[in-house]
Amino acid sequence: MSSATETNSRHSILTSLIQWFDGDHPPRPVGAARDEPDEVDWLRTVPFIFLHAGCLGIFWVGWSWTAVAVACGLYFVRMFAITGFYHRYFSHRAFRTGRVRQFLFAFIAATSAQRGPLWWADRHRHHHRHSDEEVDVHSPVRHGFLWSHIGWITSRRNFPTDYSNVRDLAKYPELVFLNRFDIIAPLSLAFALLLGGSLLARFAPQLGTSGPQLLVWGFFVSTVVLFHATSCINSLAHLIGRRRYATDDDSRNSFLLAMITLGEGWHNNHHRYMSTARQGFYWWEIDVTYYLLRLLQSIGVIHDLRPVPRAAYAGRPGNTKDPVEGMRSGNPHSQRS
Repeated sequence: MSSATETNSRHSILTSLIQWFDGDHPPRPVGAARDEPDEVDWLRTVPFIFLHAGCLGIFWVGWSWTAVAVACGLYFVRMFAITGFYHRYFSHRAFRTGRVRQFLFAFIAATSAQRGPLWWADRHRHHHRHSDEEVDVHSPVRHGFLWSHIGWITSRRNFPTDYSNVRDLAKYPELVFLNRFDIIAPLSLAFALLLGGSLLARFAPQLGTSGPQLLVWGFFVSTVVLFHATSCINSLAHLIGRRRYATDDDSRNSFLLAMITLGEGWHNNHHRYMSTARQGFYWWEIDVTYYLLRLLQSIGVIHDLRPVPRAAYAGRPGNTKDPVEGMRSGNPHSQRS
């Protein structure tokens, strides 16, 4: 018995190590993973912990306006890639674009270390089907703030991608590859920052930066802040703010969250009409992601942005069960108006 336990333990350790690089290892039914205990897999999450620990590097590398500007710029660009493409495009198909462009933006979003585009879309579609139900993996109403904000992503049962839930995306092998080996994108960014900072230190010393400094600020600090800002939509957007629509979950609208996530804070609007490309329904509901999507549409990068249905402006609806009916039926394109 002891030998069998030892073998299983070694297998589990090896599996966790391989999963740092291969998100689809080992190939097995998703249901088997969903039966795992809902607890932190500490070994599997070592890269995630290292990402946070890397922020302490600021005490060694110092700071410069160049490094801070790079960190802020990468936060903005990658937040848009997450909100505009991981969320509104891959999860909800709120507009259309070409195959090369969808991969390019998927790669940019993947540099955020929030795993691959198909995993992200799979988990988000599941969230909409079961929002604030017991099986909603990041519901603060059911599982508390801390678990909904960060705990759920460290649980072994939530690591695999349910490809049956993203068949429309899984037909693209390049997206499947990026999803499986999602670590390639953040490592590429980290290397580019290290190299770029080293070149600036040599050829533009007046900028006062270096390779290690750009790595710490542009990758570690920017990526960690980006992660927690995005996670606030899972956690705080179901706890603070106002509810315009009587959806069958606890989603809320928050100006503050909208500001730090380029428009994602209009969460109650989104849960009522999830397939529209716009989440701030009124002029005072600032939605930077939507403005940028409109810009991309005007220059031909994307097309067919889905508008806000007229019904959204027809007064506050009564308590109804239809806000997420399309997603609950398994059709990510469905939207009732």
